[in-house]
Amino acid sequence: MFDPVIAPSGTLLGLLQRGRGDGTLHALTAPRAEALAALNHCVLRDPRHDWQVENRSLYYARLYLDLAGELDEIERHLFDAEDVLDDCESRTGLSLAVLGHLASYGRPDALALLRRYAATGTNWAWALDELALRDDDAGLRALAVPTLARFPVDPEGEAALTAAVRDAFEPRPWRLWADDPRPSVAARVRAAQEAGSFDRWQRQMRPSGPRPGWSVQAVFDWAQQGIDRGAALHVPAARCLTAVAGAENRPEIVEAARHGEEGARCTALRYLADGNDPDALDLIEAAVANGSTGVTEAAVDAFERMRSVAAVDRARGWAHRPDALGAAAGRVLACRGGAQDRDLVLGALREAVRGEGPDAPTLWTLVDGTGRLGIACAAPVLRHIYRETASSHLRQRAARALAVTDPSFPAGFAVECLWDCEETTRETAARHAETGDARVVEQLRRLAADPAEEAEVQTAVRSRMGPDMPAV
Repeated sequence: MFDPVIAPSGTLLGLLQRGRGDGTLHALTAPRAEALAALNHCVLRDPRHDWQVENRSLYYARLYLDLAGELDEIERHLFDAEDVLDDCESRTGLSLAVLGHLASYGRPDALALLRRYAATGTNWAWALDELALRDDDAGLRALAVPTLARFPVDPEGEAALTAAVRDAFEPRPWRLWADDPRPSVAARVRAAQEAGSFDRWQRQMRPSGPRPGWSVQAVFDWAQQGIDRGAALHVPAARCLTAVAGAENRPEIVEAARHGEEGARCTALRYLADGNDPDALDLIEAAVANGSTGVTEAAVDAFERMRSVAAVDRARGWAHRPDALGAAAGRVLACRGGAQDRDLVLGALREAVRGEGPDAPTLWTLVDGTGRLGIACAAPVLRHIYRETASSHLRQRAARALAVTDPSFPAGFAVECLWDCEETTRETAARHAETGDARVVEQLRRLAADPAEEAEVQTAVRSRMGPDMPAV
């Protein structure tokens, strides 16, 4: 999927794309047509950089409810001719997830759209998973025939059906269909279930890869074979070394870490770092200085995993380096440094924002470390990241860090966080937002009563109940 174009954070569209609580609050005060246009834009053009981990569906579904939004645009998107041409599930996944939440809130039009798309759409499996959680048995049984019709009654079709049954995220429809009174339905589904179970058993009986009886050199050769075919296998190879290598093999492994082929070098560096070998840090530094891109990345990753006092001390010396190892040193100090490392972590945070912007991957660790170390003077940078990042997961981390570094958080960002798309952000807000604001009390009541809300959020809401706040 291509990277989405994210509007500026000060616009209604930009706020909704980011999933910020302010997006909902602004949409509810904006002209309804403008708010619905921005909402439909987000739902039909998924704004997430990582659609598999970032949450938006419940956030958008709640806004459809608040705006009494029609589903005509979603219907056109789902049943457009492009649905046949573009079978990437990310094109329709967000729309289907939104419909699933709306169906659970009692919107019959959303349930009808899901049923229709499950019967005829390209991304039918996603729609079926949504229905498995919300539809009744009769509605699911009605989809048995159109679903099975997708698979021809020939060896290829039966193999595809077996894979669909085996890989289904929600098995409820297939279990219902296996007990269907129509023999033509039940027989095919049961046969697919049995074939899928046999496939899993066969894979378990024929595991691939190294065995404990292999030699150290055999493990290195296997790792290099992975490099040759474009697969990085040094991480599992390092685990295999733990099983096959003894003290007598250390010189061979150290030599591989210095001068071996890429697969062997990456494997040896990982193995030595995981074992806190006394030469590991020097070998990592040398690998960054003269290794290939793959070796450098493996060396940096191996260093970040080290938890020894020596590794933290070395990080303090490397933190000023203008390369990947210097950036990794900042992250190590963010995770495992002490109060004396606050300036180094703050410097790494500022440098990352200046050099790579508010969506830099390194910020995830640095923001967490800023909160862990309680670096109060980092609050302005954290507020900037909170506002500008397109990642709702990074914004959640920024909110958590602001809760311990910014005295203005309870009366500021914590209020809007109650409407955020990420449940962990809403949980942070529920624990910190000042209840003097009438909007806070009303939203806490709504979250407590909403059956779609996460249990952790509702637990946080209940923890706020007391004599100074009306009962929910």
